[in-house]
Amino acid sequence: MKERNPAVASSALTRILAACASQAKDYGRCIAEKVPEIEQNMCAKEFLALRSCMQTVMQGGLGSPGALSHAYVQHPPLRCDIPDIRGLFYDDANKFLIAPTADRILYWKIVPSTPAGPPNSDPVNDGPVLSVRYSLDLKAIGIQRSNHEVEFINRETGQTCNKKCRADSETILGFFWTDCPTCDVIIIKTSGLDLFAYEPQSNALHLVDSKKINVSWYFYTHESRLILLASGMQCTLFTGYQFSAGGIVKLPKFEMTMTKSEANNKPVLAADDVHTLDRVSMTLNLYRFYRDAVVQQGTLPTYSSRIAVSAVDNIIMVHQIDAKVVILYDVFMDSYAPISAPLPLLVRGLPSNNKQSAQPPDSQSSAYGGTLYGEGWSFLIPDLVCDVENGLLWKLHLDLEAIAASTSDAPSILEFLQRRKSDPSMVKTLSLAIVRTIILERRPITMVAKAMDVVLDSYSRLMKMGGGLPAVRRTSEQNQQPGVQPSVNPDSASGDGNRPVQSNSEVEHGIANLAEHVDRTLLNTSSDSDDIIDASGASDAPDRKPQVLGQDSRPLASGTSTQHGSHVASVAVSPSEMFESVFVLVEDEMMADPAYLISIIMEFLRSVSRAGLKAPPNLFVMMTTLLARSNRYPEIALFVSNKILEPSKELAMQLMELGRQHSPTRKLGVDMLRERGLHHDYVTALLQDGYHLEALRYARKYKVITVQPVLFLEKAVAINSAQNLAAMLSFFSEFTPTFKTTSDYGRYRHILSEMI
Repeated sequence: MKERNPAVASSALTRILAACASQAKDYGRCIAEKVPEIEQNMCAKEFLALRSCMQTVMQGGLGSPGALSHAYVQHPPLRCDIPDIRGLFYDDANKFLIAPTADRILYWKIVPSTPAGPPNSDPVNDGPVLSVRYSLDLKAIGIQRSNHEVEFINRETGQTCNKKCRADSETILGFFWTDCPTCDVIIIKTSGLDLFAYEPQSNALHLVDSKKINVSWYFYTHESRLILLASGMQCTLFTGYQFSAGGIVKLPKFEMTMTKSEANNKPVLAADDVHTLDRVSMTLNLYRFYRDAVVQQGTLPTYSSRIAVSAVDNIIMVHQIDAKVVILYDVFMDSYAPISAPLPLLVRGLPSNNKQSAQPPDSQSSAYGGTLYGEGWSFLIPDLVCDVENGLLWKLHLDLEAIAASTSDAPSILEFLQRRKSDPSMVKTLSLAIVRTIILERRPITMVAKAMDVVLDSYSRLMKMGGGLPAVRRTSEQNQQPGVQPSVNPDSASGDGNRPVQSNSEVEHGIANLAEHVDRTLLNTSSDSDDIIDASGASDAPDRKPQVLGQDSRPLASGTSTQHGSHVASVAVSPSEMFESVFVLVEDEMMADPAYLISIIMEFLRSVSRAGLKAPPNLFVMMTTLLARSNRYPEIALFVSNKILEPSKELAMQLMELGRQHSPTRKLGVDMLRERGLHHDYVTALLQDGYHLEALRYARKYKVITVQPVLFLEKAVAINSAQNLAAMLSFFSEFTPTFKTTSDYGRYRHILSEMI
């Protein structure tokens, strides 16, 4: 008999436990709640979900296209494998992927979508390239040629000017363009910052100001307009500046606390350390920036010696590169628990004939010819991955459907979905499907009520603030929930120009690279990098909850705002959409047991009222119908009298229809028509009930000229009353002067003469 390899079995079990932790937790909780009572098919749904997950992991492997995953990159990527390029650079201000050659600068505009055509280009002089940035108005190009020189090129005239530093005493670490009113470009040197004004006409730079400070390395993100300068023996002392359209803001200095290591061994915080983590504590520290303070928010654990961080739709992705899995954190949550268990990053959209899909993750080579989390992968701001070896650019995505299916806690997953903006249509579809499913599964009413509260509260917040994106931001700001966001991988002071990929802010992979897409609605700022994670210096203090400062402590704002437009508005689910996409669809399937659906509708009405919204009139009609099917007519009368069933023409008509089996219910409908001032319908109802004289008096009193006289005359003829017929002819002759000219007048005059 062949012996089992313990290592293989252990590896398989580890993968199952990692990928199916959420399903196992749901199944265990269900069993614990029902024991010691045992019944057939107990917790069948949770068991099937766990079994399906385990089978998926075992059949597909963690790295295969068929495996369970919550994050993926979409095939095909942007191909930038052009011969003779001298590296790849990312300009986060203009969203350009830049590939310099000997005499040209090639660039692709990658936002809002990945381009399919050839790149644009600009002619440049031959020479080394350490970084490239286009000016914000796209009139000039800045190229760092060495550790001591930056070249500026006027795109229209081709004129150049060079800015150099003293080679014997300082080094240029990088530069960036800014929309600050006092300067246009800032050069970062080991001796501090030089602020320049740029004049396109003369292609000249004029020094505006200098800020002297020893700098070991720095990082900058354009979205936040924030630069952090590292200094000190261990590079743990930070000075921050924000250069925005509102002016220059200097942050208070702060020092990152690093975990104590061995005696006489003081770790130095360097670029690689910030990019990866503190190897002693294996944690990422989260910080938030205020104008007058820097506050540590908490820590995130890591499980790999190499990590990278991205941000997609306000989700922090911590890539555990050695393990080839990614852990997701929601910056809106009060706790720092991951959204789900560690799962692999997959490539979606590969050709269906990919024969390598069943290979184990450690040896898998995708159809595109590269390897997931390969040595050539470089993570860019905030959700991009550049495969340098293969000349490919990937965009990271969230699989919201997979995340939604990974838990049975409907209210929590609905809260998660309502905070997402990347795919509004999917968010709305999933939210409605989840509410519909938990009703059909007859989940506890309290759970369904919480789920509906989440959906309606989200819509209410949007409507109260005017229904637009700025309103949603203001509402979230009022919540004053501190956000968290990681820090970045600053370039080292060496200015090594041989690296194949560089971020133009001299940050290749850092945590703050995810800054742009961490939502400002939570951070009270239009920038995502108001917070920073120190991946290297973990505090000795235990994890802490987010901390709210006083009113004088204002979060930084870059003075810009992202335009999500209708995306936010389309995520919210209105009460009408809930009715059409949930209650209408479940009504037929719950005919046998209307009592449960009635209870759910009652909870929905409570949620609507609590959120300050209006329920759709047809929902009251549906509830009345369900009550009538259960012969609960006294409750109908009670709900109508107490205005639980909101009066409307639709409801009145439904009550009159139900009155065929229960006459008091019809009277409720007729009275509702009168109370609502629906004169035409009320007069018609009186005629249908045989109260033609009362209908006539009512029509005369309220001048109801829309009811056809023939309806009254027919009633008089039907009861064979010449007196009534004569009275009605006389009334309509006076009430409607044109009545005498109609054929009905002559016909009924003839009938009256015959009756006399």
